[in-house]
Amino acid sequence: MECVVLVVEDDPIVRLGAIEIVEGLGCMAFEAQNADEAVRVLEAHPEITLLFTDIDMPGTMDGLELAEVVHSRWPDKRLIVTSGHAVIPNENLPDDGKFVTKPYYPGAVRAAIRQSIDHCAS
Repeated sequence: MECVVLVVEDDPIVRLGAIEIVEGLGCMAFEAQNADEAVRVLEAHPEITLLFTDIDMPGTMDGLELAEVVHSRWPDKRLIVTSGHAVIPNENLPDDGKFVTKPYYPGAVRAAIRQSIDHCAS
């Protein structure tokens, strides 16, 4: 299965770093700076298979609310949630979502993406 990831992060430097990790795995990356923009990108790009989102963002919803919207509207999308302020157990995320702490290590992000891709393929 092709890996197409939407990276949602309001900090442009952190977003760029996440995109580099995603692309380093051979995945295509889209980006959004907040949840509202993310929904528009998801509507325009049904090929996106994985949402990688920060929790703490400005706008009408945070990353957890975005994960719930994605779970509701696009149940086939996999979810990875990240935060430097909260720790969310994986079992509290929809659709076998994964949580990665910030600042994140590239290896942890790569592992979460690979697990999500494997889950999509099975």
